[in-house]
Amino acid sequence: MDHLQRFHRLTELLKAHRHWWQFVPFEQLSLPWLESAPALCTWLANQPDETLVALRQDLPTLHAELSPFLPFTVELGSLAAVDDSESREIRYPSRLDSGVPGRKWRQITAFASALHSDDQPWLEWCAGKGHLGRVLAATSGRDVVSLEWQQTLCEEGAMLASKSGQPQRFVQGDALAADAASLLAGEQHAVALHACGELHLALMRHGAERRTRSISLSPCCYHLIPQDSYQPQSRAAQATGLSLSKMDLKLPLQETVTAPPQVRRRRRLELSYRLGFDSLQRSQGGSGYQPLPTVPKAVLDQGFEAFCHWACERKNLPLDLTRAGDFLEKGEVRVSLVEQMETVRQLFRRPLEIWLALDRVLFLEEQGYQVSLTKFCERSATPRNLLIQATLSKAI
Repeated sequence: MDHLQRFHRLTELLKAHRHWWQFVPFEQLSLPWLESAPALCTWLANQPDETLVALRQDLPTLHAELSPFLPFTVELGSLAAVDDSESREIRYPSRLDSGVPGRKWRQITAFASALHSDDQPWLEWCAGKGHLGRVLAATSGRDVVSLEWQQTLCEEGAMLASKSGQPQRFVQGDALAADAASLLAGEQHAVALHACGELHLALMRHGAERRTRSISLSPCCYHLIPQDSYQPQSRAAQATGLSLSKMDLKLPLQETVTAPPQVRRRRRLELSYRLGFDSLQRSQGGSGYQPLPTVPKAVLDQGFEAFCHWACERKNLPLDLTRAGDFLEKGEVRVSLVEQMETVRQLFRRPLEIWLALDRVLFLEEQGYQVSLTKFCERSATPRNLLIQATLSKAI
């Protein structure tokens, strides 16, 4: 399949099976498929939560377990498969990684080694401290301009570049502002590693407008957009009629590298508190799930009743909390339901991410670019490992 054929088939499957993934688990009080798929629901209910969590970290086994209930799983997994990038060995000076966490450094060097080799100067979009730009400068010998919003990161990045002797210049500016486009040029290779949502879309659009020769980006945080719902980039996606909310756009981000046991325990505790409070507020006339802001660690450490007081203050809800403790068990039961629902939704996590990536690929192809979609590193370094590389044909 070419990109467009793959995109159309993914669209058909995502739309046909949207009842398996396009809903908010926190809002559900039971599995949505009790009547339509009783055998699957029974199987899910019989699995310990720990088993389901482990399955979501092992997609081949998850596909094998669920395919008897959901036959489309095999094709969905095939459409979501991505080839590895063709990487080249890069050499960089010792201590260039000073101060960079190990997993982040693996991402940076894998991304850099997967980039198409050319002789153009670099533009690093949303650079942070410019770690990627520093590697590109050191391994290519070519100038790097690094755009970053935070002045302190620009200053720290400039010091690191100077210390390592790299030809890297920082520009403090907003990637979403109109004047950011002026940094893009024709003979240039623009790169963005994990620029969130609208930030990498801005690079893509500005680059296409200014006919930037090469654009390489790894998308991240698809939900960080100014609109309430997703705005397709390509004409092909605009014609599909597939509507995606910001909540839908968070689904591709739900695969994470396995967290330490204490982090998983705290996540489960917080989830049981949130869902227990939701059951409490529903019992007193609440009509639906009440999203809450980030919970301070100190609040969680004080127990469920303290959490309920904190939540009431944040949502301005005059609830009777005299029997709040009775609802913690209800929250724990609903955590198990969420684990079951997320196990099925996980089947659609990567396919939806590929759909979003292909929308970007097709947009760039429509602008006259030759585009590839590959995987630049293993998920142990980061699950956000898709790499879109676009090169403008010299004939355009």
